[in-house]
Amino acid sequence: MKPLGEVTGASLPERVQAAVDAAAQHAEAVDREGRFPIEGIEALRDGRLLGLAVPAELGGEGAGLADLAPICTALGGACASTAMVFAMHHICLANLIDCGLESPWHRELMHRAATDQLLFASSTTEAGVGGDLRQSICAVEAEGERFNLAKAAPVISYGEETDAIFATARRDPDAPSSDQVLCVLLSDQYELERVSTWDALGMRGTCSHGFRFKASAPTEQILPRPFADIAAESMIAGSHILWSSVWCGIAADAMAKAQAFVIAEARKSPGTPPVSATKLAEAYARYRTIEATIADALGRWAAMRAAPERAATVGFSLAMNALKVSVSTIALQVVEDCLMICGLQGYKNTGPYGLGRHLRDIHSARLMISNDRIMAGAGQMMLIQRSPAARRA
Repeated sequence: MKPLGEVTGASLPERVQAAVDAAAQHAEAVDREGRFPIEGIEALRDGRLLGLAVPAELGGEGAGLADLAPICTALGGACASTAMVFAMHHICLANLIDCGLESPWHRELMHRAATDQLLFASSTTEAGVGGDLRQSICAVEAEGERFNLAKAAPVISYGEETDAIFATARRDPDAPSSDQVLCVLLSDQYELERVSTWDALGMRGTCSHGFRFKASAPTEQILPRPFADIAAESMIAGSHILWSSVWCGIAADAMAKAQAFVIAEARKSPGTPPVSATKLAEAYARYRTIEATIADALGRWAAMRAAPERAATVGFSLAMNALKVSVSTIALQVVEDCLMICGLQGYKNTGPYGLGRHLRDIHSARLMISNDRIMAGAGQMMLIQRSPAARRA
């Protein structure tokens, strides 16, 4: 991670560690009660970490994905819900930074995001489109310099806790379902009516309830670029990198518990390595694959940002989709391996080796944009992508 500036006398690693400690202290209660991880989020605010990616000239620290990914991993090992909120917030913030630097209103919001440590959420899913974020039924309905928006949102993560929601919609009532814009709506500009409750297997602290969503705001708050460009050039890649980093953190903490268990077992019979040590080595090999896959994705991201004309290539999109699918699958394997290593001590909800929360949280990874849906889209792209062998020829 590149060095970023100090805030209130503390270095970035110190600020991150304080947030990690707060998140870890309350992780079990957040999971048990299915509540928003307020302590972890407040610690992120106290450490000025919610505005980390805002450009320095607007009051932030100009952090990039390479800076944010390891923070997601550290938080993921402490409290996956806190980590996922941090990741989703920064995906929204990245959209704002990529598209809004030329807009006075959006620049002012970036400044507020840094100075006031605002929390952002998104509403990109909609009832009736089968989970396809690139399709909308709802539409922006303009009235002079203002617009109205009504949306049936089956999921808005931490929607009742956020300071602003980034919502997708058709450009106007006559636009096709794929002609979308991204609207930024402040909390005093919309009403939420909860229609379903997030009582889920894992990631319980994200509070991803379903809502009927009604908003009215000035048209200047609509981001100036089409959502199709935002999704292809930054949002999907950023989401997959930061989500994968959260899942990496869950797997890392499971590995730490499994290693501690194996060491404790080894001490019972000095000179005779426990059988579980081999299983631990196999789990570590899988975990290293996760780390290497994320590092490769960050390298591809950096190369793309250095040469923006490469942004929407089929190869780049395929690589980002492969990242999400592979990490979400391997991380689950790692946690399951760790459960088998720890045995009944891992199966128990109490004690130092308990892995129930890790296992439940990591099962969400393959469902956040279904791997089957991603692979179906990737299969279509493969029909027009030259093979790696052909590119080398």
